[in-house]
Amino acid sequence: MNFLSIFVLIPLLMLAGLWAARGIKAIRGVMVTGASALLIASVVLTFMYLGERSAGNTAEMLFRADTLWYAPLHISYSVGVDGISVAMLLLSAVIVFTGTFASWRLQPLTKEYFLWFTLLSMGVFGFFISIDLFTMFMFYEIALIPMYLLIGVWGSGRKEYAAMKLTLMLMGGSAFLLIGILGIYFGSGATTMNLLEIAQLHNIPFAQQCIWFPLTFLGFGVLGALFPFHTWSPDGHASAPTAVSMLHAGVLMKLGGYGCFRIAMYLMPEAANELSWIFLILTGISVVYGAFSACVQTDLKYINAYSSVSHCGLVLFAILMLNQTAATGAILQMLSHGLMTALFFALIGMIYGRTHTRDVRELTGLMKVMPFLSVCYVIAGLANLGLPGLSGFIAEMTIFVGSFQNNDVFHRTLTIIACSSIVITAAYILRLVGKILYGTCTNKHHLALTDATWDERVAVICLIVCVAGLGMAPFWVSHMIGESVLPVVSQLIP
Repeated sequence: MNFLSIFVLIPLLMLAGLWAARGIKAIRGVMVTGASALLIASVVLTFMYLGERSAGNTAEMLFRADTLWYAPLHISYSVGVDGISVAMLLLSAVIVFTGTFASWRLQPLTKEYFLWFTLLSMGVFGFFISIDLFTMFMFYEIALIPMYLLIGVWGSGRKEYAAMKLTLMLMGGSAFLLIGILGIYFGSGATTMNLLEIAQLHNIPFAQQCIWFPLTFLGFGVLGALFPFHTWSPDGHASAPTAVSMLHAGVLMKLGGYGCFRIAMYLMPEAANELSWIFLILTGISVVYGAFSACVQTDLKYINAYSSVSHCGLVLFAILMLNQTAATGAILQMLSHGLMTALFFALIGMIYGRTHTRDVRELTGLMKVMPFLSVCYVIAGLANLGLPGLSGFIAEMTIFVGSFQNNDVFHRTLTIIACSSIVITAAYILRLVGKILYGTCTNKHHLALTDATWDERVAVICLIVCVAGLGMAPFWVSHMIGESVLPVVSQLIP
């Protein structure tokens, strides 16, 4: 069996184990075992990949396997990974592992919750290992469908509205995406849906590229919170349970940026060069609009949700700059944002579980009653505003350096505008930290609150270690990513 298939097989075994489990201890045991196995497998894969590269293996995709599924449409179960895929698998495994502990005490319907959570995870892992267009789309849909129930059943606030809005908008994006994929397949005249073989043929007519590129980019861009199709994201995040917010913002939204880069940009480079300016303007709006919107929110989850719109906008913004440095920064931003936004949502869920409010106006002086969670919140905030030594700094610096390499007024003006988001982010993060953590605790009920439990500490410490590790030792990751970015970028350079 191909090693990459483990990332689909383990979630399948977890689903079977959860279905057979009786009692909360058995359910937790299945989840911890499966999540740990996924994390170990992703670490092993990372070392295997680095070993292959150091041994001089220059293949664009490693550990490939192809099994024909449906001959009339040339659909195959085709898998393979490069440095970008390996990094995304590692991120996904970390979020699933920490999300399991963040959901440790979830009630009610614990088994059903973890069944849908695991199915969502399987879709994410399957998407990142796939190199067949139809297989990628299938796993993409598997990742999206569970979100409706996870939010609608286990969410809070306007959960039915948020779940329906999210589902309708993302399925609308999927419709554009399916049309784009079919256009690529039939337009290329290929006898395969393997994206590497389609890229090698490089025979999609320019006129058709100009039709399929916007549809494909838009289809993935909806999930990446592309303006003005981002409105599902804040409502969805605000209503989702903690671990679902972690997985949704930390991993699921990365499918959008990954798909835009891997499919839209790679397979239709001429259209990308011709039409990138349109989407650059939209992503530039996302970056600044998201940051300004976060400033005026009073709900902790909405603040982080709009912050995610801004940071995910930076990912698409960098991809559209069409150079290796900016594209490398985009992948680093996916990793950085995935870790720090998962950390934020985990901490917000833990604070909400104790105070029963997310309203900033009702929270103050938490440092005195919850010192561990408060210190962790400060670290998350500093990573979000780009403090050197944490993951946010290296990702954003790489993006802006790469973006400024485009020596023309249009690109540099947009880069300067996007850079303003750093100042806006620093303003609302520092104000937020000062408001809710310091000062006098005015609510007498908050004085009796407890600090983090052992399971919460496991989740939070794991994420903080990853955020700090990526910030202080980014070179092996950026080198691995940079090598894999080059084949795509070389197609984009006119």
